[in-house]
Amino acid sequence: MTNDTQPVPPQGPLNGITVIDLTRVLAGPYCTMVLSDLGARVIKVERPRIGDDARHIGPFVKGKSAYFMSLNRGKESIALDLKTEGDKEIFLKLLENADVLVENYRPGTMEKLGLGWDVLHQRFPKLIYAAASGFGHSGPYSKRPAYDMVVQGMGGIMSLTGHEGAPPTRVGTSVGDITAGLFTTIGISSALYHRSMTGEAQKIDVAMLDCQVALLENAIARYFASGEIPGPLGARHPSITPFQAYQAADGHLIIAAGNDTLFKRLSEEIGRPELGQDPRFTTNQDRCDHVHEMTEELEAALAAKSVADWLAQFEAAGIPCGPINNVEQVLNDPHVLSRNMVVEAEDPITGTLKMAGNPIKLSSFDDPPTRGPVPDLDAHRAPILNSLKQEP
Repeated sequence: MTNDTQPVPPQGPLNGITVIDLTRVLAGPYCTMVLSDLGARVIKVERPRIGDDARHIGPFVKGKSAYFMSLNRGKESIALDLKTEGDKEIFLKLLENADVLVENYRPGTMEKLGLGWDVLHQRFPKLIYAAASGFGHSGPYSKRPAYDMVVQGMGGIMSLTGHEGAPPTRVGTSVGDITAGLFTTIGISSALYHRSMTGEAQKIDVAMLDCQVALLENAIARYFASGEIPGPLGARHPSITPFQAYQAADGHLIIAAGNDTLFKRLSEEIGRPELGQDPRFTTNQDRCDHVHEMTEELEAALAAKSVADWLAQFEAAGIPCGPINNVEQVLNDPHVLSRNMVVEAEDPITGTLKMAGNPIKLSSFDDPPTRGPVPDLDAHRAPILNSLKQEP
């Protein structure tokens, strides 16, 4: 298949669904990539000559952005200037037979183009409109621009990341963008189901900041329960002990003994059965109250063996544990590979590009090891326009 040939969507539950993708950079393209992996046809509408900003973000392979390629496999591309009447008419023609429109512009942008929800819903009552933005389409911050780093800081997650007393630390991946993309995908799937049951389409409004608040998890519960403001704890859990990274003879490993039975078993495995009877460590709450003493006792025992030796012993004993892998180790892990979490896409210029697979495994559909090619800018203009002429 060449880059300018219309890709065939993979077999999936969204076969027959057409998505018009007005998104760029990360949050929106991540959402539409998931929809594509689940079988939807995704038509990516990009700015003429420039395209998605992500096309200009490295790293580059033979002049093409691996960053862009990792987010836009299997999509079609057409370049349209929505400020011109001719291209706007093509865009509206695309919407006539589309099921979903996804955009991640700053609120108000689509309205200035005459393409906001109110206008489009009146003209295309079956069209689901999904908007992912920094702060949502309501509230005092709605018109502000945002990037992942901004919402990580504003949403509280950076205040929980890193080590106590250390400078502010960004989460190692773009969780602000990715979670917004995932929540938007969930909203679209729910709206498609709702439409199938009622015939009604609706607008989906997802804010990156909202998603960060939703991710705060037990930090919210701890704050409301105690009135204390949670802070960074390094690699340990705030309310389960032992549940963190521990130093062994040649490195760190993760031990997650999440209940009293597992802790007693862990104590026996490290040759310190008396720890299971120590009043400081009898219950999980006791262990949390004495977390530093707990860590000292465990690491003193763990110093006797290597990480690999402990992992083998703990796995045999049924104690939840694991190594701390770097990216290379993850991508070569036999279990990760067996789950098809490293897939390939072919490109006529770069050749084979490896990227993350789809973690959603469905019993009714195959999970192919290859994905559709990544589109060059405007690569599918001719077949897309031809298909519009053939539609009634």
